[in-house]
Amino acid sequence: MSNNFEATFESLREYRCPDWFRDVKFGIWSHWGPQSVPMAGDWYARNMYIQGTDQYNYHVRHYGHPSKFGYLDICKLWKAEKFDPEHLMELYYKAGARYFVAQATHHDNFFNYDSKVNPYNSVNIGPGKDICALWQSAARKYNMRFGLTEHLAASFNWWYTSKGADTYGPYKGVPYDGCNNTQFYHNNSDVTKYMYESGRIHKNYGITPEWMTDNTDFQKYWESSVDEMIEKFQPDLLYSDSSLPFERSDEHSDYAPGLRIVSNLYNTSIAAHGKNEAVYTQKNRNPEVYRVGVLDIEKSQLPGIMEHPWQTDTCIGNWFADARQTYKRPDQIIEMLVDIISKNGTMLLNVIQKPDGSIEEEAEYILKELAKWFEICSEAVYETRPFRIFGEGDTRVTIDGFTENKTNWNSSDFRFVQKEKTLYAYIMSAPENRCAVIKSLLPDEHVKAVRLLGHGFVEYSQEFGVLIVKLPEHLPTEYTNCLAIELE
Repeated sequence: MSNNFEATFESLREYRCPDWFRDVKFGIWSHWGPQSVPMAGDWYARNMYIQGTDQYNYHVRHYGHPSKFGYLDICKLWKAEKFDPEHLMELYYKAGARYFVAQATHHDNFFNYDSKVNPYNSVNIGPGKDICALWQSAARKYNMRFGLTEHLAASFNWWYTSKGADTYGPYKGVPYDGCNNTQFYHNNSDVTKYMYESGRIHKNYGITPEWMTDNTDFQKYWESSVDEMIEKFQPDLLYSDSSLPFERSDEHSDYAPGLRIVSNLYNTSIAAHGKNEAVYTQKNRNPEVYRVGVLDIEKSQLPGIMEHPWQTDTCIGNWFADARQTYKRPDQIIEMLVDIISKNGTMLLNVIQKPDGSIEEEAEYILKELAKWFEICSEAVYETRPFRIFGEGDTRVTIDGFTENKTNWNSSDFRFVQKEKTLYAYIMSAPENRCAVIKSLLPDEHVKAVRLLGHGFVEYSQEFGVLIVKLPEHLPTEYTNCLAIELE
């Protein structure tokens, strides 16, 4: 589409996902910022202001009380002194990633680039580096598409905890440091009052509750911030960690910052490329809303093929560095990727960085194992499209929000994708007798050859639609193997 988009649902529903996103299938994400400093997990900045939580206790015992040493002081400790984006990007590219996404800002309102809108950023405080610009330069070296994530829309409410105080103990009633800085921590004391009085102090950082719909000052701040990201980086992908921010599906809002931001993203891409090459992802599953872009599902998947391309964002462990975390193993990551792409999805995988910008040996091991698998199976990943059905067999992944259990596959389980006349059948669990039986081919889908990726042609027979393939004793990869089935 060469015509510009308008900031309306009607116009933006004409959006079509560009082919590059449908082709790449696998990306890596740097969900990294000052909250990595304590190595105590996600949402540290918020929870360090909630007395009695693990992160509050950690903070008090390591840094001091948040009335004296607050989150902004944590930001000053972030130095990123071993951050080497070109070295990491080489690892990510070899591990199969064909797009890369950097975190522009989390809910903490700290920006990872040289911002003129927000002085609390990685150039002025902490590292003294434009983190996102360095990432973008490294991605370009490998011809990888570059994206940004913004988690800012929730920030105004998320930061209400910084305006509180202990309810017991030696600092009872002493205000936290957020009361002293209403620019970084936002001028949201009314939010704090509402949350306490409504009993919602420990949960629900909702983005647009009824009592916030008139908060146009913060909405304009969000809008100018994301406009800056688009202007500065012209990202191929922009992710909002929310539904479409500040919008209602009834289309009756006079002020529509979310719609205007999405149209700006697409129109900026049209101006640069002659057509829209940008992807906007957000988490609203309402089909009348999410079609302004691509649906993103955090740490979960879909039960079947979706008509429109979609994305899972997930992580090898916790979202931010956490000394207590357990990483996913390579086999689980590969199996998740295979199941996702069979359903017209794409996986964005966060590789956790330490505060200094480096990654742990275990993370590097995972990347190198992915690289070995992609050397064998990349043909069945890139530029593929869903088959008639996503797979066959008895086993299904768990579909339960933020649940990513390892799936116990068996030898009946296959996942399918296709490319032109080739059907790729992923063997989710290698049969002990080395005889793969595929039952989903139609009588008129005649097989003329079968290859095992990483091995070569293998013997097969086809009777009444059932395909029986003889596998070698030693398979090419210890992870998910794949058959390339050439159809007539």
